[in-house]
Amino acid sequence: MTATSTAWDRIVSGFIWVLAGGFLVLSLSLLTILYLFVKPDRVQPLERLYCKLQLAFTFNKQTHRVHPDVDPETQYIFIQNHSSHLDHVAMYTATPHFKQGIELESHFDYPFYGWFMKARGTIPVPKDRSGALDALRRALRAEVDAGHSILGFPEGHRTTTGRVGPFYDGLFRIAIELGVPIVPVAVTGLFEVLHKGSLVIRPCHEIRVYVGQPIGTEGLTEDDVACLRDRVRGVIAGEVDAYLALVD
Repeated sequence: MTATSTAWDRIVSGFIWVLAGGFLVLSLSLLTILYLFVKPDRVQPLERLYCKLQLAFTFNKQTHRVHPDVDPETQYIFIQNHSSHLDHVAMYTATPHFKQGIELESHFDYPFYGWFMKARGTIPVPKDRSGALDALRRALRAEVDAGHSILGFPEGHRTTTGRVGPFYDGLFRIAIELGVPIVPVAVTGLFEVLHKGSLVIRPCHEIRVYVGQPIGTEGLTEDDVACLRDRVRGVIAGEVDAYLALVD
């Protein structure tokens, strides 16, 4: 399900890019400098404000629905579907947790965004996938020891159809090893706003963030990885498919 863009869409998108793009560069530059002096988890209010304003500048509405069992004081690995470059911005304000992100190592070379990620302590996934899981395991353990939650996208790339793709096992394997509960997160509406293969940003959509019931990992073993992965994916895909059934 890929929306086609009209000339009017491209004109409106150009205006949004000037507004939102300028805000993005300014905000990331200021936060990057701030992180040189203050730990990122100490400036949560500013990060949340940035996320809210970044979405507001795309002229789209956002709503959150959070399961009551999600505890603000508990560390989680938040597992989210990946449909847009704006995914993390939409989800970040849904809960008060400090969430450390995970990004491909190559993305750290991007101007402004890459500098921001390095300063914030974002976890890089090495280009050499043979050692990626061990590196990811060490990094996630350090974040959990620091009292942080994790935000990850186990599809590994943005969807090209709007639907949820297959999940890699890595994050689920590590969640079991660390004994950290997983929270499934489904974001809908962003694929229509800005999807892979297009630079057109479309306004006037409703972006919905569903933060599901936590799923415990204590007592699980290596044999439970696939079952846990499929259970989490089922929750997320169910939300996304229900949304697509309404808008198709």
